[in-house]
Amino acid sequence: MKRCAFLSTDNLEGYFVYDELLYEPLKQVGWLVETVSWHNKNVDWNTYDVVVVRSTWDYQQHAKGFMQCLRRIDESTAVLANSLRLLTWNISKEYLKDIASQGISIVPTLWLETFDLSAVSAGFEHFSCERLVVKPTVSANADYTYMLDREQLLAQAKDLKSVFTDRALMVQPFIEAVVTQGEYSLFYFNGHYSHTILKSPQQGDFRVQEEHGGSMQTVEPDEEMLTQARHTMAAMPDDALYARIDLLRYQDEYVVIEIELIEPSLYFNMDTQSPQRFVEAFVESFGMGD
Repeated sequence: MKRCAFLSTDNLEGYFVYDELLYEPLKQVGWLVETVSWHNKNVDWNTYDVVVVRSTWDYQQHAKGFMQCLRRIDESTAVLANSLRLLTWNISKEYLKDIASQGISIVPTLWLETFDLSAVSAGFEHFSCERLVVKPTVSANADYTYMLDREQLLAQAKDLKSVFTDRALMVQPFIEAVVTQGEYSLFYFNGHYSHTILKSPQQGDFRVQEEHGGSMQTVEPDEEMLTQARHTMAAMPDDALYARIDLLRYQDEYVVIEIELIEPSLYFNMDTQSPQRFVEAFVESFGMGD
């Protein structure tokens, strides 16, 4: 059997992980899977045929070390999925500038190298909005993500300056559709559409992740969503074993919130056929294990 490592982290307590739903289907096609923490510096990556980046959900706290790990894997005989080129492009949300330059609609964004109260405050007028979302350009799981009105921004300015001392940040208008409609995630395996879920925040919150109390439901995407996702996939610099395109309704169109290519939950629990679709895409990319 061929060997595949699912790249993870040391501690997943409090997180929802569904990748174990792939172990048996992959074993049936000749691939033995084991989960390996990216923090483990003693791993010989040459012993694996493929390393798939999966639940590395603390990478944003150690971005430099994480990229060093990915480079070590890429320099080994193992194939890294997604590719190093794609992961390097995706690790900073500045990739949104890249797809916007190709005509893809994104959430309007101001990009700042460091926290500056006047520059952030200007966002209220710039976007004609009453609430802003402020978050790092390198982030995951809504870490250091804030929704602020004018008073809250002033009250938290000192803390924000501390948080963003050495972090570039992005400022966006808060879009009401997050709470009134929810956020759509479309999943693609090796370029093939798999499934879509609608994520909604819990009452009084704006974060849609399960870890923050968000709820999920499987939905059928409309043609406009599929078209936007297809164009977004075409704007990426490399093909992807897996991709999650997050969309939101804004000013009568679907805009891209994020392209998740590093460690997205793929919600295999939400669609009973999705693990098999992933395995088929995996075999399409890397062959049978026998």
